[in-house]
Amino acid sequence: MTTDTTTAPRRSLGGRIGRIAFLVLASLLVIATAAAFFLVWTIQRSFPETSGELSVKGLEKNVTVQRDALGIPTITASSTDDLFFAQGFTHAQDRFFEMDFRRHVTSGRVAEMFGASQVPTDAFLRTLGWRKVAEQEVEALDDTTRGYYEAYAAGVNAYLASRSGAELSLEYAVLGVQNPDYEPEPWQPADSVAWLKAMAWDLRTNIGDETDRAMLAAQLSKAGESDADAKTLIDRVYPAYPFEQNPVIVPKISTLDPLKVDGDEGGTAPASFSTKPGTNTDVSDAVTTVQWQQADSVIEAASMLLGPVGEGIGSNSWVVSGDLTASGKPLLANDPHLGAALPSVWYQMQLKCAKVSEACPFDTAGFSFSGLPGIVIGHNEKIAWGFTNLTTDVADLYIEKVQGEQYWRDGALQPIEVEKDVIKVAGGKDVPLTIRRTAHGPIISGLTDDFTAIADAPVVGVGKGSGEGVLPLTDAPEIPEGDIAVSLRWTALDPGTTAKAIFALDTAKDFTDFRHAASLFDVPAQNLIYADKKGNIGYQAPGRLPIRGAGDGWLPQPGWDSAYDWTGFIPFEDLPVSYNPSNGYIVTANNAIVADDYPYFLSRDWDYGYRAARIAHLIERKSAAGPLKPQDLRDIQMDDEMWIGKQLAVAMADVKVEGAGPKAAVGLLRTWDAQNRADSPAAAYANVLWSNLVRNVFIDREVPLPTGDQGRLFTVVGAMLDDPSDPLWTNDRLKVDGMDAVLAHSAEQAYAELSKLQGDDVSRWNWGSLHALTLRSSTLGSSGIAPIEMLFNRGPFPVSGGSSLVNATGWKVGESYATTTVPSMRMVVDLADFDDSTWIHLTGASGHAFNEHYTDQTEDWAAGVQHPWAFTKKAVAEATVDTLVLKPAG
Repeated sequence: MTTDTTTAPRRSLGGRIGRIAFLVLASLLVIATAAAFFLVWTIQRSFPETSGELSVKGLEKNVTVQRDALGIPTITASSTDDLFFAQGFTHAQDRFFEMDFRRHVTSGRVAEMFGASQVPTDAFLRTLGWRKVAEQEVEALDDTTRGYYEAYAAGVNAYLASRSGAELSLEYAVLGVQNPDYEPEPWQPADSVAWLKAMAWDLRTNIGDETDRAMLAAQLSKAGESDADAKTLIDRVYPAYPFEQNPVIVPKISTLDPLKVDGDEGGTAPASFSTKPGTNTDVSDAVTTVQWQQADSVIEAASMLLGPVGEGIGSNSWVVSGDLTASGKPLLANDPHLGAALPSVWYQMQLKCAKVSEACPFDTAGFSFSGLPGIVIGHNEKIAWGFTNLTTDVADLYIEKVQGEQYWRDGALQPIEVEKDVIKVAGGKDVPLTIRRTAHGPIISGLTDDFTAIADAPVVGVGKGSGEGVLPLTDAPEIPEGDIAVSLRWTALDPGTTAKAIFALDTAKDFTDFRHAASLFDVPAQNLIYADKKGNIGYQAPGRLPIRGAGDGWLPQPGWDSAYDWTGFIPFEDLPVSYNPSNGYIVTANNAIVADDYPYFLSRDWDYGYRAARIAHLIERKSAAGPLKPQDLRDIQMDDEMWIGKQLAVAMADVKVEGAGPKAAVGLLRTWDAQNRADSPAAAYANVLWSNLVRNVFIDREVPLPTGDQGRLFTVVGAMLDDPSDPLWTNDRLKVDGMDAVLAHSAEQAYAELSKLQGDDVSRWNWGSLHALTLRSSTLGSSGIAPIEMLFNRGPFPVSGGSSLVNATGWKVGESYATTTVPSMRMVVDLADFDDSTWIHLTGASGHAFNEHYTDQTEDWAAGVQHPWAFTKKAVAEATVDTLVLKPAG
């Protein structure tokens, strides 16, 4: 019998591996597909309903929410209760995680969400006491205004009752991995009011410069500089405002009928002012990290959480009268400059009463803050208004002499007020906190590196009322024995009335109403510009602005002598005002408000006025060529001229550099128009040259000199370029000396740096990608975990502009060219036809990652495009793409 021993051919090892690999790949694809479907389902389940009908408990009558193609809502209701209820509901639909996070920041409870890394953040913010002040402000509100906040909170809570966890926002799904027990609490009116304190933080004034000057004085003393030389150098790097070169906002104060203001009695403090320990607290810089990320300092972390302070704290606004416009009616422009945020700090919307009446007086459009009822910047059916930061000095550091739990004041020891608190920590143990306060405010040394360093410094400067610079502490009143601590006095931590001012602005009908609203707008102090349909334009400086005793707040003050305390606040009727000025326009760009002959001290730390001067020049040039149209104002908002760039280009004309590459780079400047356009090779080189020059002159020294605000550096370096013998051209750490040598060295460095980044061909360089903006979520987008950051962050987006330009896309000189601060929105309001007014903001209406309105405005924002926004009933109906009707349940 014969047996067939043949068998099927054996598979090769490669074939078997290939099949295994195929099966593994197929399995991975199945898993990935399932994960993708799960992720899409998780993401989309949080998207809000924007059309159809919803039954909601708490409403009295139907409310209509119409959204246009950009998802911007117009809310129409029959009563104020329903109107603000629906605003709270709509804010929560699009932005609740942002709102929830913000209220944890403002109440010092971030560790409850993100764990132990946030304890230093909470310690600082609890010490400042924002939340407690907000609660006091809510308690002091009149019944009508408090009703607006309560209706708003009810609307937020109605939305919370309908959803939970990932149904509210994708962030809660991610947060649940680490903190599965977290559940949002009901919204309260104080949650809304506390956000005004956060905005005051983002618009904080000179406290950073005050800190830098104090530390510079100490460092110069340690380095052996005499008091006179130290004073001279500090005055050099913090020069006075160039009044002879750049404009003031109000060159002539208008005379108007007195406006009755409650509590305003001839220079005395309002009722809330007190120097009793524990009733006044102040701010400055603060905080710690975001989940998974360690910041270098508490101050840096606060910037992560709240948005970095605007470089130069910049903003632009201006208004032109009908005498200069094609329509014969005013035009008003505004673009506040804030730290870049995702989602944008602004939420654009309209609030309309179905029938405008005394009982329901709102017909208002503009930009709101999610979490806060009302419209902050915009227009109603009669007037329009805009804001820029007033940049007045409303916060002072005080050097306290402490012995145990007492501190010296006017020759006697006073008890330090001590408060015990507890910080709750997600996944960890509670952390006890001791808060200490003097008559000036909270003691903040020991909480932040900067303020602790001031307390540890052997010499601290003290400013005198003469405003003539720094004097050593030994020239201050006799110094008592004891340790040094630093306390902080800040207007934002006295209970105020801004929470009421917003609604007064929204319903103002004329300039008198507008000024009344301004009288309530105490913190953060803002330049307020005005226009109305009758053709009037105006300006009012509001704010609670301190009157100081012996000191001027330019440097820390001796806390043991009450002569240096604040003595009250400037009466409202004495604050600068302008109404229908003869030149036909008003420009505010954080420049000096008034000339030096104004009877009250306001600040020595203005923006240096280059943006204001450029805007005024462009208004005059364009109006001389013909009547102004809305597009002219939009063009001005996007002006990219770099003032110091022009002077650098002239200075480089005769400077000799070595090498073909550096020569070609310097050659770009010869035909450059000084515009920082995104596609400009010359703009790229000019800014890199500027950065290297600043590092060589100011940073890389034995005692580094403060940089920060580039407008101030424009003034300092501009004067240096006119004076080759200036001693600042000498830097012992450089191997070169003298102006031409330093310029040549910087130019060669700049070529080497830029060629590494963008190649050797100078014609292919561009400013836009070098200066690109990456939008980062302030929480999980800064986690340090790439897959999570990819969910929430967007960009980079190439942008034009630069620091201290009209198109103020700020960057950190000496650190990175990437955009960090931005025009957070742009608007041009046409008082001839509100429907022709145009608007844009940084991101989009939605705070939900992957929603179509998450960043749908960003590319247009970067390109300078603005969109018309319908206001009249007919125009709103024509622009509507989604309509949601909120109906009373039951």
